[in-house]
Amino acid sequence: MPIKHTLSVDLGERSYPIYIGTGLLGDAGLLTRHIIGKSALVVTNSTVAPLYLAAVEQSLAQGQVRHDSIILDDGEQFKTMASVERIIDLLLRNRHDRRTSIIALGGGVIGDVAGFAASIYQRGVNFIQVPTTLLSQVDSSVGGKTGVNHPLGKNMIGAFYQPQCVIADIDTFNTLPARELSAGLAEVIKYGLIYDAGFFAWLENNIDSLSRLDPETLAQAVRVSCETKARVVEQDERESGIRAILNLGHTFGHAIETVMGYGNWLHGEAVAAGSMMAIDLSIREGLIDEGLRARARDLFERAGLPVCPPDGISVEQYLEVMAIDKKTLDGNIRLVLLRALGEAFVSDDYDPENLRQTLAAWS
Repeated sequence: MPIKHTLSVDLGERSYPIYIGTGLLGDAGLLTRHIIGKSALVVTNSTVAPLYLAAVEQSLAQGQVRHDSIILDDGEQFKTMASVERIIDLLLRNRHDRRTSIIALGGGVIGDVAGFAASIYQRGVNFIQVPTTLLSQVDSSVGGKTGVNHPLGKNMIGAFYQPQCVIADIDTFNTLPARELSAGLAEVIKYGLIYDAGFFAWLENNIDSLSRLDPETLAQAVRVSCETKARVVEQDERESGIRAILNLGHTFGHAIETVMGYGNWLHGEAVAAGSMMAIDLSIREGLIDEGLRARARDLFERAGLPVCPPDGISVEQYLEVMAIDKKTLDGNIRLVLLRALGEAFVSDDYDPENLRQTLAAWS
C-alpha cells in the first residue's frame, strides 16, 4: 500500500507543503500543480538522471509544460558558481521567462545549486525541490537555504529562498548507495540530539530497520525530521536565533570538508564526526555527562558513520577554517552545544582552552 504524508512549512505567503511517501515521482499531478507558468527547467546530475529524469519529464509532458533539462556533474566539488552559470546560460539561451519553474532533482548539492539559480534568475523564479537522497529529504530541501561553496569556506555564497513545494519520494532510497544512506542518517540522528530525546530513543530502537530500508520506518524518520526542521524554521526563517541549533556538528564538520577537499568526506560523515566533537566540548564545559557521549557514539556507529574526524588536521587549521563559518560574529566562533539530550543551544561563551583541547584530541 502506498505511503503518503503531507506536512506544511508555515511561513505566511511563503508557506509550502512537503509530500513524503512512496510512488510520488509517478504522480504527474502532484508535480504539475505546483508549476505556475508554462515552462520548466529540470536540474539534475549524472548519477540521478538515468534513474529518475524520465519520470519527471513524463509528468511535465503530461501536464503540457514545455521543459528543458540540464545534467550537472555529480559531487560536492561541483557545488560552485560555475554550475550556477551553466544553469543561467541555458535559461537565457532557451528564453525562459519570469514564470518558469526550476525543478531540483537530486541530492543536497543539486537542491542548493538549483535553488540559488532560481533565487537570482530574473530576480527570482518558481522553485520545486524533488530530493532523492535521505540527507536532502530530511535536511537541505526544507527551509530555503540555497548556495554554493567557495574554496575558503563551505556555503559562503547563497540566499534564503523557499521552494514552492518539496516532493520526497522514499522509493529513491532503493538506488542510494549504502554510504549515502548512512550520510543521511547523520542528519536524522542530529534531530534527536538537538530537539527530541524521544525521537533519539526511537532511533536507537529502529536504526537497523532504517539501514534495511524498511519503507514504513523510513517514512516515519523522514516525517519526524521534516516536522522538526519545519517547526524550527517557522520560528526563525533566516537563522538569527534558534534555527542555528540545526547546525550541531556543522562548524567542525565544514572545517573537515574544507580541509580534506570537498567530496572526500560526505557532508553527513563530517556532521557525525563534528557532532561527536561538539559533544566532547559540551562535556569539557560541564554541560553533559559521558553517558550521552556513549549513546551518541553507539548510534552513529550503528548507522555506519565515523565518530572521529580524519587524522592530520591541526588545531590551527581547524581554528582558521572555523573562523570563516557563517555563525561567527565579531570574530567569535559560535558553536552549537548540548546541555541535555534533545536540548541544544548556540554559544560563544565557552572556555577557549576547552575548544583547543577538543580539537587537539583528534589532531
